[in-house]
Amino acid sequence: MKKIVLASASPRRSELLESAEITFTVTPADIDETPLPDEDPVDHVMRLAEGKARAAASLVEGRFFVGADTIVLCDGEIMGKPKDAADAERMLKKLSGIAHEVVTGFAIYDRERDGAVVEAARTKVFFKALRDEEIDSYIATGCPFDKAGAYAIQGGAAHMVQRIEGSYTNVVGLPLCEVVEALRRMGALQE
Repeated sequence: MKKIVLASASPRRSELLESAEITFTVTPADIDETPLPDEDPVDHVMRLAEGKARAAASLVEGRFFVGADTIVLCDGEIMGKPKDAADAERMLKKLSGIAHEVVTGFAIYDRERDGAVVEAARTKVFFKALRDEEIDSYIATGCPFDKAGAYAIQGGAAHMVQRIEGSYTNVVGLPLCEVVEALRRMGALQE
């Protein structure tokens, strides 16, 4: 197995890769995540994912570098991580009772070949109508502050989600099936 590096500090992404029994190290990459003018949301997450993978490759040894970026897309708004409690409340109220999309761009950069596979996964998520006290209680847990769209489907927000169409692991932060298949195609995993 070739050395794989996850370019993310996200414990959820690490847990997902571990669940697939992938051996990897973690080197978070800090890049500017500001959207470019008129940038398509899918292009945005794919650009950031590749930027993170390449940035991590400039920091440590390894062959394959996995970068990812997740957004919540609701009525054309890109929802990243909330700035504060008021922003989290605004996001959750906007998501209440409607469907939205979770988009994760992922990139696997192969340093040896100096090339990358860059893709995006999209999952439709349907929220129930949320009561104000549910929103307040969830915000009080502190959970929304490091999550795109101010929620974590795998945590305290699970009861808010009526159903999804697409990859569950994508909503958690890394479309595991797609990432594992890309790593296999690139020769990073043993058959």
